[in-house]
Amino acid sequence: MPESNHPHQHAQPQNASLSGVKNIIAIASGKGGVGKSTLSVNLAVALAQTGAKVGLMDADIYGPSQPGMLGAREARPDVAGDMLQPVKKYGISFVSMGLLIDNDGPVIWRAPMAMKIIHQFIGNVEWGKLDYLLIDLPPGTGDVQLTLAQQASLTGAVIVTTPQQVALGVAAKGLKMFEQVNVPILGVIENMSGFVCKHCGKTTDIFKVGGGEALSKHTEVPYLGAIPLDPEIMMSGDSGVPVLESGVDSPAAKAFLSVAKNLQTIVARVSATVSEDEPEQIELRKNGDLVVTWHDARVSNYNAYSLRINCPCASCIDEDSGRRTLDPKRIPLDIRIDSFEMIGRYAVALHFSDGHRTGLYAFKLLQALPEADSSGSFEV
Repeated sequence: MPESNHPHQHAQPQNASLSGVKNIIAIASGKGGVGKSTLSVNLAVALAQTGAKVGLMDADIYGPSQPGMLGAREARPDVAGDMLQPVKKYGISFVSMGLLIDNDGPVIWRAPMAMKIIHQFIGNVEWGKLDYLLIDLPPGTGDVQLTLAQQASLTGAVIVTTPQQVALGVAAKGLKMFEQVNVPILGVIENMSGFVCKHCGKTTDIFKVGGGEALSKHTEVPYLGAIPLDPEIMMSGDSGVPVLESGVDSPAAKAFLSVAKNLQTIVARVSATVSEDEPEQIELRKNGDLVVTWHDARVSNYNAYSLRINCPCASCIDEDSGRRTLDPKRIPLDIRIDSFEMIGRYAVALHFSDGHRTGLYAFKLLQALPEADSSGSFEV
């Protein structure tokens, strides 16, 4: 067998910190004020009460709230080597920036410093074996969301909204962001869905009604359920005792358990479904070319030169016009791919022998690019 057919590097496994986690789920919202963090805490506890092993990562670096809601303001995580040990409370393991600073201390950091903490939460926490790791994202569609989509192999994302029209519109934008990076949308949850009287059980619609369900139908993603506007939730957050621990028979507790069970069903279905865009395996040959095996058993061979001149990064393509600015004559014909890195569930980063390493090749782009023939040259 020729040397060029021997694989040199295989697709990278997920980092060791997350290797024991079966499902990583992002809890997201397009805007603040929809109760996403409160929902994340109670959803994590609800999943744990079904018998699952659950972790919770507070990725809101500037506004961490989980230590207070879990009654762990004074807790501090242990450190073993370079690995942080999550704090355990109410049957879940969690980490938060709030565990690393004084209770009243603000986080006044520029974005690069905050992103360094996110990288540590991804790669330097001893999560152990978990059925679910919920990641409570900050609101919006910025660096944190993109970093997690790129560095943690997300099973999917849950979108939290409220009935108001402004919240629904922004939630739809967040949903589209995850779709663009090939992260499945596991479902929509409508929070603050209506006030439930604890005496008679009657629901009064404080805001509009059915917005979350309408968003679900419009975007064709599952509707996981609604969480009522219940004073028990507010009081449990202030007391540091999740509502499922303080009032298991309350409407809110029952709603969280229902949503948790619906989420488990959807996750099981998504985990059993293979995305046509994701490769089964990526290999790097000793000659510096790339070999991709897709889930339908197709094998694509890519010449390093062809991939380099088709680099999609901003240095090679004008972002405004879409015009390619890279001159192919400047690229050596014998260029090689030195290494590669998997980027979430949607792309691969290629590191070329000319020092170029800023291109993220989406799997959909790879399928559209010319392939090399058996002789090693590429077809156009």
